[in-house]
Amino acid sequence: MSTKETLAGLPTWVKWAGIIVVALILFRVVVWVLTAVVSVLFNVLLFAAIVAVLVFLARKFLSSSGSSGGGW
Repeated sequence: MSTKETLAGLPTWVKWAGIIVVALILFRVVVWVLTAVVSVLFNVLLFAAIVAVLVFLARKFLSSSGSSGGGW
């Protein structure tokens, strides 16, 4: 039996239900993949921002302590 013969023997409501179920599964998979990608990108950007702030603060602290003339 070919696929066409199998589908021809099914009632119309079963075909439509199958199409809806497959569409919902595909939609869920696409949403899951997009969520995972956005989550990873957000975490990478957050990490880069934290590192940038730490580098900025370290440079500011080191430059201010070096120019104070011997501080403590």
